[in-house]
Amino acid sequence: MTLNRRIFLGTGAAAAATLGAPAVLADGHGKPRVVVIGGGAGGATAARYIAKDSKGGVDVTLIEPSRTYFTCFFSNLYLGGFKEIDDLGHTYGTLAAKYGINVVHDWAVDVDRDAKTVSLAGGAQLPYDKLILSPGIDFVEGAVDGWSLAAQNAMPHAYKGGSQTELLKAQVAAMPEGGTFAMVAPPNPFRCPPGPYERISMVAHTLKATNPTAKIIVADPKEKFSKMSLFQEGWANHYEGMIDWIGADFGGGAVSVDPAAMTVSIDGEETKVDVCNVIPAMKAGRIAEMAGVTEGNWAPVNAADMSSKADPDVHVLGDASQQGDMPKSGFSANSQAKVCANAVRGALTGSKVFPAKFSNTCWSLIDTNDGVKVGATYEATEEKIAKVDGFISATGESSDLRRATYEESEGWYAGITADMFG
Repeated sequence: MTLNRRIFLGTGAAAAATLGAPAVLADGHGKPRVVVIGGGAGGATAARYIAKDSKGGVDVTLIEPSRTYFTCFFSNLYLGGFKEIDDLGHTYGTLAAKYGINVVHDWAVDVDRDAKTVSLAGGAQLPYDKLILSPGIDFVEGAVDGWSLAAQNAMPHAYKGGSQTELLKAQVAAMPEGGTFAMVAPPNPFRCPPGPYERISMVAHTLKATNPTAKIIVADPKEKFSKMSLFQEGWANHYEGMIDWIGADFGGGAVSVDPAAMTVSIDGEETKVDVCNVIPAMKAGRIAEMAGVTEGNWAPVNAADMSSKADPDVHVLGDASQQGDMPKSGFSANSQAKVCANAVRGALTGSKVFPAKFSNTCWSLIDTNDGVKVGATYEATEEKIAKVDGFISATGESSDLRRATYEESEGWYAGITADMFG
């Protein structure tokens, strides 16, 4: 399947049932109110589609603390020198000016599901008829022995777009000749399954040009990873002898770090490193837990409309949701947001609701013009979002096809950010 900007923007449809009467609003006010927490691929898309398609019939508030949102997807290309940081930054002015969305730059600090209110750090309290949570990820405390958020400046995770990514790039640039870059990869499930391995590729691309005797060590608790054969083929072709991947069979899950000493211990063997990218185990963004809609690390949802299994008036999108077969990715969050927006608008205004359909593609860049991809289509069942069919790049593809795959990813990025931010 090949995507371009026009096709991507045209894909959207979908959620549960058929034409129905609008919901009775909780306190009898005139215009239904939707509050969206999180302004990324899920939240911004849902807010825009509800506001756009209701034509002012629904009051939409989007809560996002950052005035400029830096996408986590494509941030690895910044590490590889293919993007500038400003290429990844997007603002919310169009959502406010063109679509009438009330954009509030503040932190949501509490949800009262009985009163149907969201409390903000600045003291405001916002009522809602429908609440959409798209808070992305947080990290599981203690997931990597010796590492905590207090150590993120010494050993950055760089798994949220922005300053952490800039820090990691600066650390790579400052590595001594012949130095060592280490990554502690996360256990499943986590945001962007190919992401750590594209990152290794992009760091290797940079070091090959600036520090060719440098070494890369990857400690991985998994026995295999997304697009494994494609990445390993690419590493052999482009970065021979530079990357040492240590999987679960060789102690990749038995890891501890010492940020003060800049050491990594893998299966009892301690190594001094110059840069260490620690990507811990992940969980739903904290506001989902505070809202009481999580079980364990994630928030279970109904596939037909992304509504929480704990509360039909709360919907959870993207990385934070436990929905079934879809990977945690920007494309997935955007696809889920369109389903959710259609269902929420239908519930509040009586507009037609279409059957839920979902899709995802994850592109990765291994080296200049060497792009690969994996993806699938999905449908809603009573149990989960279920995979219908899928595709993946093949090893040994021609350079022309790999170049076309990379160019396709560029078109997708333009399309999804337009879909998110208008």
